[in-house]
Amino acid sequence: MKNDAFVYNARGTVERQKDYAKQYAPLVRRIAHQMIAKLPANVELDDMIQAGMIGLMDAVNRFEESQGTQFEVYAASRIRGSMLDELRAGDWLPRSARKSQRDIENAIHRLEQRLQRAPQEGEIAQELHMSVPEYQELLGDARGAQLVYFDDLGGGVDGDDYLERHVAQAGGEPLEILRDKRFRTALVAAIEDLPEREKLLMSMYYEQDLNLREIGAVMGVTESRVCQLHSQAVSRLRAKLKSW
Repeated sequence: MKNDAFVYNARGTVERQKDYAKQYAPLVRRIAHQMIAKLPANVELDDMIQAGMIGLMDAVNRFEESQGTQFEVYAASRIRGSMLDELRAGDWLPRSARKSQRDIENAIHRLEQRLQRAPQEGEIAQELHMSVPEYQELLGDARGAQLVYFDDLGGGVDGDDYLERHVAQAGGEPLEILRDKRFRTALVAAIEDLPEREKLLMSMYYEQDLNLREIGAVMGVTESRVCQLHSQAVSRLRAKLKSW
């Protein structure tokens, strides 16, 4: 009798998992898209979805209605947690990409101090002692550059602060990194100071939610060139916001 009950419960659990997987798969995809919008391009959407499905199954097995929480709310928390674990397990932000980004932003900062204006691409390349094609390759290495890094926020390379407080937020805008009103005011001013082309790119990417291919079509450039210009724009913003 006990064995029969065990088989019945096991079969019931599997069926329940299948039902929940089908019903809440859109939730997993939605959360994955929200998170990946704030991450470097080397993070794969499919990896986030797979990790999220593991979190969903974990939620199915652990959820108790007596907890007084709606299942979708509970599941969303477990799904994000599973995705965060996946990010922490991998090298989601390579040191080389962060170094490339900071080399660029430091060069931009020095030039802005000297020129009292936004430096052109050729001037930045010269400041870095490289050709324009070499500089553009460096911009490509910095693809997925972030406005704020772990160590900017005191989290350190091994800390959880950035992921926990920003990547995991549901529905947050990619540029809404810090909620301090003064920071947002400074950020808006810095965006207004961007060269027109980069300001247009940032508007299409962050406000209109166009992807890189779509932006490239509007601007008449390749998707890889859009990536380079995005990295350069983020470097300009970080250089402007160094005091933060």
